[in-house]
Amino acid sequence: TITAQAGLRTDLGGQRISVVTADPTSPDNPWLDRAFAIFTETTGITVNKIPGETSATDRLQNYRQQFAAQSTDIDVYQVDVIWPGIVAEFAVPLQDTLGDLAALQFPALVQNNTIDGNLVAMPWYTDAGLLYYRTDLLEKYGFANPPATWDELQQQAQAIQDGERAGRPDLVGFVFQGNAYEGLTCNGLEWQVSHGGGTIVDAESGEVTVNNPQAIAAFERARSWVGTIAPQAVTTYDEPASLASWVTGATAFMRNWPYAFAASQDPANSTVAGMVGVTSLPMGTGEGARNAAALGGWNMMVSRFSQAQDAALEFVKFMCSPELQKSFMLDRSHSATIATTYDDPQVIEQAPFFASLKDVFQGGAVARPSSVSGDLYGEVSSSYFQQLNAVLSGSRPAAEAAAQMQSDIESILSGD
Repeated sequence: TITAQAGLRTDLGGQRISVVTADPTSPDNPWLDRAFAIFTETTGITVNKIPGETSATDRLQNYRQQFAAQSTDIDVYQVDVIWPGIVAEFAVPLQDTLGDLAALQFPALVQNNTIDGNLVAMPWYTDAGLLYYRTDLLEKYGFANPPATWDELQQQAQAIQDGERAGRPDLVGFVFQGNAYEGLTCNGLEWQVSHGGGTIVDAESGEVTVNNPQAIAAFERARSWVGTIAPQAVTTYDEPASLASWVTGATAFMRNWPYAFAASQDPANSTVAGMVGVTSLPMGTGEGARNAAALGGWNMMVSRFSQAQDAALEFVKFMCSPELQKSFMLDRSHSATIATTYDDPQVIEQAPFFASLKDVFQGGAVARPSSVSGDLYGEVSSSYFQQLNAVLSGSRPAAEAAAQMQSDIESILSGD
């Protein structure tokens, strides 16, 4: 469904740019190859695709090394939603040249990417955590609706797992991202906020708030899943590992990002195509309980060390346009960062679950504390996911881990 927008420059033909996008194993790569080919056909600018690291942590480390060397090798970087404060000094400001495109984006994302008055990266696609479920298995076991609370998730997952094990011993009730990496920070934040446990660091006051009874209860609940409705190995799972279990039909429920919908419905690679339901992540219990979905997503940044900045800017204009975002949504189920895309009749017909995400992206998603912690966010997140992984693995009590998170993060932010 890829089509180029009108008005792209054609006077830059013969220039060559290098861009970092998906990792080598990403199912997005065929789509990206086609998009890059259409960009070249339209503008005459050649695109050299550089595969990025699968781990966001490893990718950021590599970016830092390139920035420190003032490398001219990369013209456009794909940057995580939590990195604008980290990469700002190395970015070409976009507000003057791409201001019209920025005006179409969700305001919260533009605000997230604006550092010291400069738009340092253009939103490309956004994400929020979702719950995937097997429609056939819910029907088989008499569940009229997917779980609205974590209690209901545990009940449904256990019932389906117990019932299916006779014919499929490897089936589990629920998979998520439990490895010690950034993905666990997203999962943990969802558990914490959904139980009324607040955020890791308060965005207004800058106070570390992770050590509280509701957050501890959420961590204890997640620990109870490991070895019951979730496999012991979930403490090593990232997004691809969770998806691999899901598409082979080995799990009843999965927490993942919107991109997993397209992979789930691809009959060439998925045994559950046509049996996939998607809904909001469940609520916790107690005061302040709510649905909570971690805000994710990726942006495109032009390097200030690029020697082909005009061509790089034109590439960002193309890739982040309404036309490309609609195509990325339809073909690869990546959530657009432009609100009007969600109202497109073709999107509503082919991917109706996206309509429910519009409100989430307009204000309901939960941001990680990257803005308030700035360049220190990586250390903050590392403390959080390392301690939480220890809880899931059974090597540390939740209360002890929360206290350690509090102490570590306070020290990181104070510079001690």
